[in-house]
Amino acid sequence: MPILVISNSEHSLVAEIANGITVDFDQPEHAYATIIASIKNTAIACVLATDDSCVELCSRVAEYLGLPQNRAGAALLTQRKDLGREALEKSGCNTPGYQVVAIDECSPASLEIEYPVVVKPLALSASRGVIRADNDAEYTAAVKRIDAILEATGQRGFVREHLLVESYIDGEEYAIEGFVIDGRFMLLTIFDKPEPLTGPYFEETYYLTPTRLNARQQDELVREVANCCAAYGLEHGPVHAEARLSVSGPILLELAARTIGGQCGQLIEFSLQQKLEELVIQGMCGLVPHADEAAESAGVLMIPITDAGILKRVEGLTAALQTEFIRDIEIHINPGYELIPLPEGASYLGFIFAQAPEFEQTHAALKNAYAKLRFITQPKWELESSTA
Repeated sequence: MPILVISNSEHSLVAEIANGITVDFDQPEHAYATIIASIKNTAIACVLATDDSCVELCSRVAEYLGLPQNRAGAALLTQRKDLGREALEKSGCNTPGYQVVAIDECSPASLEIEYPVVVKPLALSASRGVIRADNDAEYTAAVKRIDAILEATGQRGFVREHLLVESYIDGEEYAIEGFVIDGRFMLLTIFDKPEPLTGPYFEETYYLTPTRLNARQQDELVREVANCCAAYGLEHGPVHAEARLSVSGPILLELAARTIGGQCGQLIEFSLQQKLEELVIQGMCGLVPHADEAAESAGVLMIPITDAGILKRVEGLTAALQTEFIRDIEIHINPGYELIPLPEGASYLGFIFAQAPEFEQTHAALKNAYAKLRFITQPKWELESSTA
């Protein structure tokens, strides 16, 4: 089946390597008009978003074509944390205490939630700008830091001027991958996150599957994600959810109308013996995705950026690759490029993949390989302008 790729980059190589066009996702009306004009008299079987930045646009295109899709309003809820929380609360889903606050009025005295709290931008993804605060001083510092991040990322309007403050949820965290067809959520797999995510920042690192949760815990988690999908009004397409198992039950953290991000999709193929892309296209075309039972444990370590600076080189790569059960290591930031840790950063250094007969062996392989890597950096030099 031929594929038309829509890319958001003036320097995109899509036209050189695939059938595609480029649009500016920051100008959705113009992008929509360009896409519609480009696909006239073309038979389209499905429209699939591969990134948070285009889920609402894809919904509008699919709606124009009369294809199964999530309504644009439902897709918007997956991109706006504040609107998503409101929808979940109205539907009776399990939510933490939360409060939407204006940045210029963010004094500790205005907080209605007890510490610890988690302060979040309304629209950024991948844990960017998400900060835990345990007292007034940390809260004030977090607001100031997120304000600078929003300014640097070019956010505008309500999402630039407001933040979401939530009660911190204690408990193990999980990622849930699934698909919605005709409003019914179907599970593909659950990823464990075996390393504690307690803050002050919440960079994701280890994903392992199949989960160690028992059948009852899995049912509770999947049931809550399905309820949240219904609360958002999601009707058709892939779903990637993040949730914690608290003392009061599962609580949704994030819900995205897309697949798991980036290179982590390879875990689906490792564990379910079928490519994620194949499963998603089946579902988008109305076929219930079917995956074989997992034969072995599979896992990934999203290599965190721990130190700011300019990357000079990566040492120990050969030794790390020779670690038992390691399948591959990908370094995605080249020497000479700047490393920016969370909460300001928005990328990983790379990925380590492992597959072993047992969960514990996979986890240990990832940790052992990571321990052999050394990332050599140098400070970033800032040139100061001077006047005569």
